[in-house]
Amino acid sequence: MAKSKNGNEESNYTEENIRSLDWKEHIRLRPGMYIGKLGDGTAPDDGIYVLLKEVIDNCIDEYVMGNGKKIEITVEENTVSVRDYGRGIPLGKLFECAARINTGAKYDSEAFKKSVGLNGVGIKAVNALSRSFTIQSVRDKESRTLDFAQGNLDRDSKVVSSTARNGTSLSFVPDEALFGQYRFRLDYIETMLWNYAYLNTGLTLVLNGKEFHSKNGLLDLLTQNLTCEALYPIIHIKGPDIEVALTHGDQYGEEYYSFVNGQHTTQGGTHLAAFREAVVKTVRDFTKKSFEAADIRSSIVAAVAIKVQEPVFESQTKTKLGSQSVGPDGPTIRTFIGNFIAQELDNHLHRHPETAKALLDKIVQSERERKELSGIQKLARERAKKAKIHNRKLRDCRIHFDSRDKNAAETTLFITEGDSASGSITKSRDVNTQAVFSLKGKPLNCFGLTKKIVYENEEFNLLQNCLNIEEDLDGLRYNKVVIATDADVDGMHIRLLLITFFLQFFPDLIKQGHLYILQTPLFRVRNKKETRYCYTEEERKAAMAALGAKPEITRFKGLGEISPDEFKHFIGPDMRLDPVLIDKHASTADLLTFYMGKNTPDRQDYIINNLRMEIDIVEEAAEGKDEEAVLAAG
Repeated sequence: MAKSKNGNEESNYTEENIRSLDWKEHIRLRPGMYIGKLGDGTAPDDGIYVLLKEVIDNCIDEYVMGNGKKIEITVEENTVSVRDYGRGIPLGKLFECAARINTGAKYDSEAFKKSVGLNGVGIKAVNALSRSFTIQSVRDKESRTLDFAQGNLDRDSKVVSSTARNGTSLSFVPDEALFGQYRFRLDYIETMLWNYAYLNTGLTLVLNGKEFHSKNGLLDLLTQNLTCEALYPIIHIKGPDIEVALTHGDQYGEEYYSFVNGQHTTQGGTHLAAFREAVVKTVRDFTKKSFEAADIRSSIVAAVAIKVQEPVFESQTKTKLGSQSVGPDGPTIRTFIGNFIAQELDNHLHRHPETAKALLDKIVQSERERKELSGIQKLARERAKKAKIHNRKLRDCRIHFDSRDKNAAETTLFITEGDSASGSITKSRDVNTQAVFSLKGKPLNCFGLTKKIVYENEEFNLLQNCLNIEEDLDGLRYNKVVIATDADVDGMHIRLLLITFFLQFFPDLIKQGHLYILQTPLFRVRNKKETRYCYTEEERKAAMAALGAKPEITRFKGLGEISPDEFKHFIGPDMRLDPVLIDKHASTADLLTFYMGKNTPDRQDYIINNLRMEIDIVEEAAEGKDEEAVLAAG
């Protein structure tokens, strides 16, 4: 091997080093370019849901074009099937649409100018990333079916006669070789389908027999997703290519649902920035007062949906809009939204003086609370800056979520209890993307307290500061915030107290899918040849059966008992995380009152009933003379 001038070894660089990949090889080699992260289904933006979305987007485009009012989705185990009743893909081009990159009907059609998918990539990525993929088109009493495996054609039925209704059917199984042991969560899919329904009034989507339909668009979205009481009736205004719904609640922070051409832009973009700016300007002009923007938008809950020609997104997964204008010859998005809000929101406030008064009262209240907190915030920031100099609570990582680094989506903050647990995670973590924040004892139960406590309490102040979420989530420094506590009573209590803190003061962190619980194994089962880590009693029994007679069994009681070398297995690529989810129909205030408020008969009954269930498990295990099961349950 030759040496370079600086002394390093270099390999020969010849024509043989250059190769061309076919479309499916490239997609399988670089899936992140097409569907973002892979994931195992525990997060709503994991790749398996992006695959489903790509399929449904094509069905939605048919509906928008006036073809078919129903889309049927079936999810059974790992198999997903989607059927629309549109025109059906032209049979002679079925193979090209399923397996030839950059092929589609949207390149030269005026009707598709405000479509979501314009690149001819979507279902090709689904095909390439699936273990099996079947597509069938029915068109004018004829049909054709193609079967693929990892993007390779297995069978072509050719054209046959059919009595079925026109439309396209597609089924796929994401490839376990790429996604690992994944699982579809129906609640994530239901949220996706509701959004499609809100944005396409008149369309019915069916998931495993359950229907999703909306008559009032974004008004329904806000009505069904409010987790607090609205301070005034929801303002619902519509115009050509734009729809808005908004109100204010009594929660902390700002909450937005933004969409472009039917795509849920979870990371916002130019349209959301324009909307937030337009609301502030319109309210200032209406009240003739120069309120602070933060006071006007404090506790706002809003949804905004626009349609633009040939939208530009910042990635193939289309979660953030980058377009500056609504079309090649149209106004800027800022002007388009600004003019609409200035006219329609102003008109609504003039027509509904009771709404205008409630809005003004809320702004004044927010202004008063902000001023009361300003002195405390200043002292808290100074304490946080001093703590950073010699802060042993936070072991930071090199990359942060608010950077443009390609690995920013993998950034994680582990919140641990005690020095032993944080020490093990710190020694075994990936220093580029994983940070550790160590708690000192149990945090305060902040239920019913005001945000003043966030700044006065050292633990909460430093945690908020290291997350960088004081104003909003725009500067959030870690994509995943993971509560890592022992699987015992104290650990569960700490989990509950931390969830209360985030739910009370930073609910958007949970609603936007950033908060998780780390699952670590309960058992280690090993013999001289093999070690297995078990997260459940069922896994322990399976491991014992697989490893033969009398394997060594260790019951982990705390994170500190797991060595750094072992911890690498549990916070690496196969890390098991349970997302913290809020039922969209649940009231945040009611949840906190029930679990963290004064001890009530209802809560006592809930605890007693669930305790009886645990006792039954122990008794059943004891009757079966399974000593290990007794230990696990008790």
